[in-house]
Amino acid sequence: MTQATNTAANPTERMFAADTASRALGMTLVEHGEGTAVLRMTVTPAMVNGHGTAHGGFLFLFADSAFACACNSHGPVTVAAAADIDFVAPAYEGDVLTATARERVRFGRSGVYDVSVLRGDQVIAEFRGRSRVIDGTRTRAKTKESP
Repeated sequence: MTQATNTAANPTERMFAADTASRALGMTLVEHGEGTAVLRMTVTPAMVNGHGTAHGGFLFLFADSAFACACNSHGPVTVAAAADIDFVAPAYEGDVLTATARERVRFGRSGVYDVSVLRGDQVIAEFRGRSRVIDGTRTRAKTKESP
């Protein structure tokens, strides 16, 4: 794995640099390589639900962002075809979480990736994403207003 840089010289760095949603939540790309990525995020007060724990939607988004970095590391525009998550333990405000994504298999235009979300050595969630390479000329749905 290589350390993330500010040069956006490869597909993972370019995609993450353009990912406003992930960066706005304080996620950082720590390491990446072919089919792998490591992200870090601190749980903020805005991410805590009514039970005082990190909202599952934010944990899913965090794992999904690591998945996106890993599956886009090969170059072609790749999106999620499906994903699921198992929440194993709660996370709390101030927790520093790490999401490590690993490619399990690629076949044709599809792939399967596993992401572990941890607080230190403790597993918080396990995520599995299924990817699909798409035609990268349009990554936005065409609407009546768009050309």
